[in-house]
Amino acid sequence: MASCRWPWRRCCSWRPAARSPGPGSPGRTGPPGPPAAADGGVQMSYFNLVKSLTSAFSNRYSMSRFHHTTSAACCCSKTRSGEKYIDPFKLGWRDLKDLYEDIRKELVISTTELKEMSEYYFDGKGKAFRPIIVVLMARACNIHHNNSRDVQADQRSIALIAEMIHTASLVHDDVIDDASSRRGKHTVNKIWGEKKAVLAGDLILSAASIALARIGNTTVVSILTQVIEDLVRGEFLQLGSKENENERFAHYLEKTFKKTASLIANSCKAVSVLGCPDPAVHEIAYQYGKNVGIAFQLIDDVLDFTSCSDRMGKPTSADLKLGLATGPVLFACQQFPEMNAMIMRRFSLPGDVDRAQQYVLQSDGVQQTTYLAQRYCHEAVREISKLRPSPERDALIQLSEIVLTRDK
Repeated sequence: MASCRWPWRRCCSWRPAARSPGPGSPGRTGPPGPPAAADGGVQMSYFNLVKSLTSAFSNRYSMSRFHHTTSAACCCSKTRSGEKYIDPFKLGWRDLKDLYEDIRKELVISTTELKEMSEYYFDGKGKAFRPIIVVLMARACNIHHNNSRDVQADQRSIALIAEMIHTASLVHDDVIDDASSRRGKHTVNKIWGEKKAVLAGDLILSAASIALARIGNTTVVSILTQVIEDLVRGEFLQLGSKENENERFAHYLEKTFKKTASLIANSCKAVSVLGCPDPAVHEIAYQYGKNVGIAFQLIDDVLDFTSCSDRMGKPTSADLKLGLATGPVLFACQQFPEMNAMIMRRFSLPGDVDRAQQYVLQSDGVQQTTYLAQRYCHEAVREISKLRPSPERDALIQLSEIVLTRDK
C-alpha cells in the first residue's frame, strides 16, 4: 500500500557536470538531452534514452545533495535578481482578485440547474495554478519589454480563459473516467449525470471561446484554440496504448504534453504575444510553460502512488484503475518485465492493480519519474532566466520548485 508521505525531498536545484541541451522545439516533448545511439549504430530506443538520462542523473547526485546548490533555482533565500523570496501565489493574486466571480460573470446562463453545474468547480477552492502562472508570465514579459509593471486587461482575460478551459476539461475527463470525486467533493457527473455533465463542460468551453474572441487578436485566438485541439488529441492518446514497449514512453510524454502542458505553454505564449513583439520572448514563455507543465503532470503521476486520498482530494492509484501506465509504471516495467502483460491488458484482471502498485513501490519507478520532472523544471528555469530580472521572473523560478515539492 502506498504510504501517505514520501520521505525524501523533491527539488530541482541540482548542479550538472555540463549543461545539456533542453527538451527542444515547441513540438517536441521528449526529455532534456541529445539523441543517443546504441551499439551497432542502431538508434537507442526512446525509453532507454530517458532511462539512461535519469539513471546517470541519480547516480551522479545522491539524495543528500538535492538541496539548494544553484542560484538559478534557489528559492529559500535570494533569487538571481537579488529579491528575497516572495510567495508566487501571493504575488500572482494581486492581479487575480475576484477571479472566480469574474469567471461566473462569463457564464451567462438563464437555466438554474445548468448555471449551478457550470459554476460548481468555480468555488474559489482550487489552487488557480494556471492563472497564477499566466499573470506572473504577463508581468515578467511586460517588464522585460518596456519595464511596464501593469498587467493588461487582455492578459488578465487569458488567465480567466485558461482556468475555464482547464475546468471544462476536468468536467469532461470525469465523465470519460466515471470519476466520483474531485477536489474533495462529488463530481458533476455523479451529482447530475453524465449527459448533463458533458453539456456543462461544453458550455464552459463556449463561454471561454466568447471571452477569447472579445480579445480580438487573431494570433492569440489561434494559439489558444490549439489547446482545445491538443486536449482532444491527448484524450485519444490516453485511450490507446503501444504494444512496442520502446514506443510507450514517447506516447506517454506526448499525451502528457497535450493533456496538461499545452494549456500552460500556450497560455504563457499568448500573454507574451500581447505584451511583447519579440518572437524570442514568445518562445521563452512557451518553453517555460511546456517544461513546467510536463513536470507538473509527472509529479502528479508520482503522487498517485505516494500520497493519501484525503490529501489529493481524489482516490489514489486512480490511473492504474483506469488502465493507464504512467511514468512510475513504465520505469518499474524495466525491473519487472511481467508488468508488460498487465499494461497491454490495461490492468483489467483481478489483482492487477494491487500487483502493479507493489511492483512500482518496490522499483525505482517513482524516483526515476521524479528525476525526469527535475530535469524538465531545470530546463524551465534555464528558459525563464533569459528574461530581465524581476520579482515576477523570480517567482516563476520559485514556482518550478513548488511543482516538485508539492504533496497534493
